[in-house]
Amino acid sequence: MKTTSMNKREILNQKLTAAKMGGGQKRIDAQHSKNKLTARERLDLLLDKNSFEEIGALIKHRSTDFGMEKTHYPGDGVVTGYGTIHGRLVYVFSQDFTVFGGSLSETHAEKICKIMDMAMKNGAPVIGLNDSGGARIQEGVVSLGGYADIFYRNTRASGVIPQLSLVMGPCAGGAVYSPAITDFILMVEDTSYMFVTGPNVVKTVTNEKVSAEDLGGASVHSEKSGVAHLTSSNDLQAIEDIKKLLSYIPQNCEDSAPELPYVIDDEIRNNLCNIVPENPNQPYDIKEVIQGIIDQESFFEIHKDFAPNIVVGFARLAGKSIGVVANQPAYLAGVLDVQSSQKAARFVRFCDCFNIPLLVLEDVPGFLPGTDQEWNAIITNGAKLLYAFSEASVPRITVITRKAYGGAYDVMNSKHIGADMNFAWPSAEIAVMGAKGAAEIIFRNEIKSAKDPDAALANKEREYADIFANPYRAAERGFVDEVIHPEQTRLKLIKAFAMLENKVDSLPQKKHGNIPL
Repeated sequence: MKTTSMNKREILNQKLTAAKMGGGQKRIDAQHSKNKLTARERLDLLLDKNSFEEIGALIKHRSTDFGMEKTHYPGDGVVTGYGTIHGRLVYVFSQDFTVFGGSLSETHAEKICKIMDMAMKNGAPVIGLNDSGGARIQEGVVSLGGYADIFYRNTRASGVIPQLSLVMGPCAGGAVYSPAITDFILMVEDTSYMFVTGPNVVKTVTNEKVSAEDLGGASVHSEKSGVAHLTSSNDLQAIEDIKKLLSYIPQNCEDSAPELPYVIDDEIRNNLCNIVPENPNQPYDIKEVIQGIIDQESFFEIHKDFAPNIVVGFARLAGKSIGVVANQPAYLAGVLDVQSSQKAARFVRFCDCFNIPLLVLEDVPGFLPGTDQEWNAIITNGAKLLYAFSEASVPRITVITRKAYGGAYDVMNSKHIGADMNFAWPSAEIAVMGAKGAAEIIFRNEIKSAKDPDAALANKEREYADIFANPYRAAERGFVDEVIHPEQTRLKLIKAFAMLENKVDSLPQKKHGNIPL
């Protein structure tokens, strides 16, 4: 009896050991040779020590076609379960490239779906570590169905729990659509790539020769497509980055983001007085303004290399998490265009989903003109940002540092679309357009008939600027709540966000809106 009992224990231990070895030492070594960690090594680094509880370690695939019944690995190419990060519950899956190239089978998908269902029920984030060759072709439509099961859950969970994707190897074909639905995608430089169709298919169909890196590498998706929100130099850095990102966001849509202890002291920041140049056409770096307002070293930028004419990211103000959206005068004068509108709109909607207050720093001369912008639907894309701000019910505060021109003034969280508080610096210019352009239109005939048209234009430009190139007309109308000195900005914002902490707002009852996608 005792011997039988020991045999049963040994059988269990053998099975668990086999599961932990994935595809075997040779394939583990191959993974390491590519500067990549294994699925389990990644989870060990991601989660708090000894907090991981695995689910489905002994699952095997059910396929019997093409000789698959002869090869089984416990766990079937994905490690799933739950644990904690900084003491907070998360659900995780980590695809194991050492087992069938991490390819997705019916049972592989079932494991992922199980932890997603549990995450929804228990209100905790899902973190997916993607490293897969795609669908397991030996299983045919069953594998495709598994992808669809995951996509469906991604969609149902959207806005309910945070969903974070780390692409730490290949992610191709249908596999890309799960990360695409999640809230944030992080890619690893040189070892990860994403594309719907690979280089060989592209060559066959279009006769283009392109490498996997050039087609869908981390730099491509962080700079050109905007698919990747963050990039990291290696697996270790990627895991640290995702842990940092998680520290700014709540567990679910009914929760609040974690707060750090903070005691309000002397919050005057005199360095803010020297950032905006006297010349209204001279660029400056809006990130200097951000750093002067927020808690020290708390800014975590999102989409850093994509559409740099707008800056978005998370920060802390008096220990509390906020989302920051800021025009960047140092790039394209901070204009709104197709890409910057998309970038900001998605970030605003995420913050609104998860109760993160929004701070908008505005210095925008308008929308970027040109055929390229019009033909690529600047109308629809600009409307996305307008829609996102208008729909957002979280506390929203705008600070106009300099230009707020034309329709872009309306779009950038103006009072007219529901902003709670709007501040302006004395350097703010709130008008339909710049003084020169306005003078050329309004006084066209007068300037044309003058003895010295250039002098007449200069005079009329000054006249228009004196009337409109300031924040006071807007303040008189109540469109700006207060004109403040720059050094007061941090203290004003701390008090205003504290005042708005219990804000209650709701949208009209409906199934859902129809955002101009």
